[in-house]
Amino acid sequence: MPNIFIASDHAGFALKSMLITHLRTLGYKVEDVGAHAHNPEDDYPDFITLCARKVAEENLHVADVARGIVIGGSGQGEAMCANRVLGIRATVFYGPMRVTGVLDIEGNPSKDGYDVVRLPRRHNNANMLSIGARFVSGEEASKAIQIFLETPFSNAPRHARRLAKF
Repeated sequence: MPNIFIASDHAGFALKSMLITHLRTLGYKVEDVGAHAHNPEDDYPDFITLCARKVAEENLHVADVARGIVIGGSGQGEAMCANRVLGIRATVFYGPMRVTGVLDIEGNPSKDGYDVVRLPRRHNNANMLSIGARFVSGEEASKAIQIFLETPFSNAPRHARRLAKF
């Protein structure tokens, strides 16, 4: 099981607290990087950058096993912040894609709308998931995290080749 680092700002604070409990119940080792109190004036880069650095540092020593979960209002700024740290590949989740015509990993119509989480893991070996707390329920976030943690990188030659170009 990967070690999980988790962080949020005020907008994701309540969801983060619920997710930490859920992940620990499933047996994951979770480190809460902050915020440790709800403060409407906090700034997400303070917590997200630290979280991303911890994931990147651990992955240097233990062959890409750490994962990060960051939570903010939309998840977009948090992913942008995390992706500035060398070695981080953060993807954004702000709800299952319920659009007709979305294809899954094999090119078939998506059955559950969570391929927006599966594909970055399988094709890009994403190591951080950024969640938009204002757009998802706790149940949707929990399912996305489960998929994120359980979906392996395909290690297909074309995807490995592309990652090497990062």
